Amino acid sequence: MLEKLAKQTAVYGISTIVVRFLSYLLTPYYTRIFGQETYGVVTDIYALIPLALTLLTMGMESSYFRFSAKAEEAGGDVKAAKRRLFATTWGVTSLAAAVFFLAMAFFRDGIAHAMGEAYVSHPEYVVWVGLIILFDVWACIPFSRLREQGRAMTFVGLKALNVVLNVVLAFGFGAAGLFATEFGVGWVFVANLIASAVTWGLMLTTVDRTVPRINWALLVAVFAYSLPLLVGGLAGTANEFIDRQLIKYLVPEGAMAQLGVYGAITKIAVVMMLFYQMYRLAAEPFFLSNFKKSDFVQMNAAALKYYVMASMVIFLAIALFRDVFALIVGRDFREGIFILPVVLGANVLTGVWLNLSFWYKREERTSLAIVVTGSGLVAMLAFGLWLIPLWGYYGAAWARLASESVMVAVSWWLNRRYYPTPYDWRRIGEYVAAALVIFAACEAVSSCTGNMFVSYAFNIVLFALYAAYLVRRERIDLGAMLRSVLKRS
Repeated sequence: MLEKLAKQTAVYGISTIVVRFLSYLLTPYYTRIFGQETYGVVTDIYALIPLALTLLTMGMESSYFRFSAKAEEAGGDVKAAKRRLFATTWGVTSLAAAVFFLAMAFFRDGIAHAMGEAYVSHPEYVVWVGLIILFDVWACIPFSRLREQGRAMTFVGLKALNVVLNVVLAFGFGAAGLFATEFGVGWVFVANLIASAVTWGLMLTTVDRTVPRINWALLVAVFAYSLPLLVGGLAGTANEFIDRQLIKYLVPEGAMAQLGVYGAITKIAVVMMLFYQMYRLAAEPFFLSNFKKSDFVQMNAAALKYYVMASMVIFLAIALFRDVFALIVGRDFREGIFILPVVLGANVLTGVWLNLSFWYKREERTSLAIVVTGSGLVAMLAFGLWLIPLWGYYGAAWARLASESVMVAVSWWLNRRYYPTPYDWRRIGEYVAAALVIFAACEAVSSCTGNMFVSYAFNIVLFALYAAYLVRRERIDLGAMLRSVLKRS
């Protein structure tokens, strides 16, 4: 069964890498045509959008997966039950998004003032961003339906189209000189809006003539499951954006410039987040399917170990050669490259506590999500309020690492107490410790020699030794894996 998860992860993974790579082209582009403060606006907006999406989708994505599985368990007219579930979850999220957009449009001036000086002269930014949120929410449940149905290629195709259109429009607007006009960075949002609207329009062809229609009795049951996920999701998403907001409001001077640098450097860590994202896309519907408890705990335990192994390889590959990755962003943004290992570490921990969360989603004890993400939010606020005024964006990176660490610790405690799972913590700890020792050794050699070529040669050798150590320790047959891939292709 883990082979199925690996296959699904690979399908979503390859496609996600391609899609995100195309989107990633915007980072070197924007960091070269915009200054630190202007790019700070982009960072700020795209940190707030996920919070709105989490609020308006209301945990309905996970609910859709879980209740689809329950419909299959119940038997009867499964197709009709799933159709009713889809219409209800799509209907309630669509309604919420429409109301939210109208509120943003009506109160745009007040919202612009609340967001800061950079937005006061451009309240229209609020309307454009509101429209992006509207179309993205309208498409959210249909995208979840494609995942539940296993229609990975359709899912990927629509996601790819969205990104390609966004990138093409952004470069086109730049070539036309529109970014130099008074509307300036607003054209970034226009490009995104057009891409989101087109994607939503094409998404309508996949819904089999189903229209959003709320079955209120069903909604009560679904919302009872999703409400804790909503609250927990808001806290979790807040962890992802509040570091940006704390920089904006706590840094005494040059806040938007620091926000721009921080946003650019976190974009470099996209490879780690790509791996996390492709794993989540495959793992969530997989682990929320109808498995026996014995199968579930064994697969979840094995999945976490292999996730950590892959994550530490990616961590070392980026952290040890971060000066090369720094070339991705514009020259003005490379000053912050020293925070990259901290950001990568936080991203690794995000995937760890995701793995530790599947059991309570499966057992419908979703209120525990509030405990996990709420503890992370408290940690983020505590460390952020302490470190960001002292260290700026460096403090923000450490605050996020602390927050993710707390969420892992709380998730581990809850799992151990309520749903014991045979995670191989000894082996996992061994792999993490070995990676950190290698990173520390490479940093020491780099600081002592001062020679880039010597340092990189040393880094390459230790990285190769770590990879070989993992292969030998887990008795991975690379030849058999290669033959399997070639046979399938």
